[in-house]
Amino acid sequence: MIDKVNLDKTNAWPFVEAKKILRERKSFIEKKGKIILQTGYGPSGLPHIGTFGEVARTSMVVNALNQITDIPKEIITFSDDMDGLRKIPDNIPNPKKLEENFHKPLTAVPDPFGKYSSFGEHNNEMLKKFLNEFNFNYSFKSSTQLYKSGYFNETLKKILKNYKNIMDIIIPTLGKERQKTYSPFLPICPDSGKVLEIPIIEIDEKNSKIIFDNGGKKLEISILDGNCKLQWKVDWAMRWYAIDVDFEMYGKDLIESAILSTKIIKLLGKTNPSGFFYELFLDEKGEKISKSKGNGITIDQWLKYASPESLSLFMYQNPKRAKKLYKEIVPKAVDEYLDFVEKGKTQNELQMLMNPVWHVHNGNIPKENNIMSFSMLLNLVETSNSDNKGLLWKFVKKYKPDIYEKDYPIFDGLISYAIKYYNDVIKQNKKYKKPNKEEKLALQTLVKILDECSDDMNPEDIQTKIYSVGKENGYKENLRDWFKLIYEVVFGDENGPRMGFFISFFGVNETKELIKNKIK
Repeated sequence: MIDKVNLDKTNAWPFVEAKKILRERKSFIEKKGKIILQTGYGPSGLPHIGTFGEVARTSMVVNALNQITDIPKEIITFSDDMDGLRKIPDNIPNPKKLEENFHKPLTAVPDPFGKYSSFGEHNNEMLKKFLNEFNFNYSFKSSTQLYKSGYFNETLKKILKNYKNIMDIIIPTLGKERQKTYSPFLPICPDSGKVLEIPIIEIDEKNSKIIFDNGGKKLEISILDGNCKLQWKVDWAMRWYAIDVDFEMYGKDLIESAILSTKIIKLLGKTNPSGFFYELFLDEKGEKISKSKGNGITIDQWLKYASPESLSLFMYQNPKRAKKLYKEIVPKAVDEYLDFVEKGKTQNELQMLMNPVWHVHNGNIPKENNIMSFSMLLNLVETSNSDNKGLLWKFVKKYKPDIYEKDYPIFDGLISYAIKYYNDVIKQNKKYKKPNKEEKLALQTLVKILDECSDDMNPEDIQTKIYSVGKENGYKENLRDWFKLIYEVVFGDENGPRMGFFISFFGVNETKELIKNKIK
């Protein structure tokens, strides 16, 4: 058990949110004997990495709650799959199938992949598949199923009863033209099957029906059993009310929606969930990652190049800061993960509660020793010119002969990731510098100095000799430029490993031959 004093002291954000939930929702939680946390998903496009981030972060809050209270917790992953199709995603086959079904509920649109009964079901299954791969503990809820089953019926009646007051909340936030046609209820057209955005003529509260103006024709329809769905902001409040949600996090772009939904749920007679907004993910161009565009890095790509834990770490760090999310950030994320694992070995309990990998691993930080950084491993893949995992292990064992693969599962996985990442991402972008006459002489001097070194020499002693060569060959005032020259000529990059460590690991003679070949 974690010391209560340390639980009180820690300001790691999952604990901050957990304490806030228990403080703000105390009476509601005690009444139902359960804590309900919700994450939302709009299946208008394939699940993307931001969706994973929301479930991962919510799971971290549950982990924090588990340290504080024994009250049962449930994460509900809600799919808004009754929403009408309004846009054709860029990254799907057979777009014509979708074009022919514009404005129909996503669960009524044929699956362009030909695998499931609808586009909505396909995307829901993709969502569940990758959440299951991460062993998330969640309950899946479908908007279509809950509407059609009558689960929302009683709350829908309350919304109809409070129709005027809800309109008073929403209308001032709309433009003048939109005010004329806005309705919180969206009927499903019995003829076309489309979700209609049309104005209301009359309300029959007694029979739970609404009469709409459908292009000059009257359309009378029940609001119950999935015959109508709600506009987004009202729908969100209705979901909070009916499911009795205690916590939900959401993107910064939904802050205004959260404010309006909060007003609506209070109007209905309940208190809004404890909330937490996070900043958005951006691609390499600084544009918002979109599931319809398919920009940025996908979950499958990340998991091809790095571990699930490194992705979870990326999600944990600075959730209220906008972060770029693309292939080139993977090595940095992996190395940060390795660094935090290493730090965890010497930390006291309070420090561990502040360590991101404590939250990534639900309190069980791995004990494996770090052999080398992922960045250096990538350099080793390049310089050894090897796609063979066994050969790379031979290099490692040359430096550390007393280690065994079975004792280093994290590092063993890193080798496979490094081979794939180097071949797919780094190799094609390499730009090796061709040294001029003076630079070539300096590098040749480095080769001669390495004649004085041996494989069993201390890496720091080798590093000192490299410094001396730089100082004696015009780089005394800026040794950074000296190492930049080595990196650009040898590794095709402005940055590289600590050379003393690299040489002692890769081998003195092997490094000499490597530099000679690059000079040529």
